Amino acid sequence: MTQFDYFVVFAEMRTGSNFLESNINAFDGLACHGEAYNPSFVGYPNGTKALDVSLEERNEDPLQILTKVKAADGLNGFRYFNDHDPRVLDPIMADRKCAKVILTRNPIESYVSWKIAQSTGQWKLTDVKRLREDTISFNADEFREHIAKLQAFQVQLLNTLQKSGQTAFYVAYEDLQDVEVMNGIAAYLGVDERLEALDKSLKKQNPKPLSDKVDNFAEMEAAVARLDRFNLNRTPNFEPRRGPAVPSYIAAPSSPLMFLPIKSGPIDAIKNWLAGLDDGQPKDLISKFTQKSLRQWKRDALGHRCFAVVRHPVARAHAAFCSKILSTEKGSYTEIRNVLRNQFKLPIPATYPDPSYGMSEHREAFLAYLKFIKSNLGGQTAMRVDAHWATQSQALQGFAEYASPDLILREDRLEEDLAILASQVGKTTMPAIPEQTDQHADMLNGIYDDDVESAVYEVYQRDYIAFGYGPYA
Repeated sequence: MTQFDYFVVFAEMRTGSNFLESNINAFDGLACHGEAYNPSFVGYPNGTKALDVSLEERNEDPLQILTKVKAADGLNGFRYFNDHDPRVLDPIMADRKCAKVILTRNPIESYVSWKIAQSTGQWKLTDVKRLREDTISFNADEFREHIAKLQAFQVQLLNTLQKSGQTAFYVAYEDLQDVEVMNGIAAYLGVDERLEALDKSLKKQNPKPLSDKVDNFAEMEAAVARLDRFNLNRTPNFEPRRGPAVPSYIAAPSSPLMFLPIKSGPIDAIKNWLAGLDDGQPKDLISKFTQKSLRQWKRDALGHRCFAVVRHPVARAHAAFCSKILSTEKGSYTEIRNVLRNQFKLPIPATYPDPSYGMSEHREAFLAYLKFIKSNLGGQTAMRVDAHWATQSQALQGFAEYASPDLILREDRLEEDLAILASQVGKTTMPAIPEQTDQHADMLNGIYDDDVESAVYEVYQRDYIAFGYGPYA
């Protein structure tokens, strides 16, 4: 007799969750309903409903699916990834009647598998004759972001379980081929049936060693070594705990100055200034810090100063919108963009630039984006709260765990503020700062009015108050 009302498999892309689901579904009385809270679909990529709940209905009331999962015959559940609807995570974690199965995989293997799947478009394999193969180029910066998200989510799960006195069934990717482990999951869920053999309908897609799947394997080895992790493939802590923003910190080539970048701020301008302060180029800056290397830098950089730069909320919200949502260039958020266009009816063109998209259309789209961001920051959407549009106040709180800023500068008076900073580390001259540090300022000036100001203030009142901002213009 099970003690649970339902179950959730916490996993990530390319960790073997499809294989785990197929074997869970092989037990009588167990039913897993796919990715019930994926922001782009409900249940499965080609499905329209999960337990008779549509995507629109789920977005309107995310608890509907939880209610139906509990009420369905047998013991039902679903898979949940770190970027799924955050509104249901707290109710799930607080519910002792929810069985938690936590699936993990060596992050470098899941990353490579994810990149190959992106390249080939093949996310499942049931017939080896249809196997699509490819090699990928390892991107160290992208991998750091990838592993930081996975690690942060694992730590969140672990800490929540610890604080509430709960436990979970931990299973590694390598364990999935062991029928006894699969039967152990069934026992944990309270099912008496046992499997004689595993469901082998899903095939491993990339059985070759990593060295045959990564073009720049030596570069990947060196990058992974510098991350200073331990027990990479163990759960639940597969690397030392780190502040998620530490890899983004940037230090001058020789001066004891460290910049704590807030996304969608004047980052490029500050990087150029910081490099120029020591007669260098941006490539000379020290970056990609780990917690260990950050401590070492602080020990060596006597009299060091850490600083951050805040941008007016109107300019920052507009920059995030232009660079991550409106743009279709590399670095934009393609998946979120598509969801906003298709589900939230954000009035932006399929590609940008588009000759039909003028200033009036831009103003309408920006105001619609702000409406979405208000709901997003309020925890009312299935989309993640991204660092590009999270409040600057929150970003500074995150920095404080490892590098409290000595100075918080304002973009609108950078020349004066940076001069103070340079003098504190013994500099008598410094590079010039461009008059305009916001590349999207001209577009913003073309649409700014009281309605835009009011809409931004409604979303970012916290930053207005925290940093003393008045109207943008």
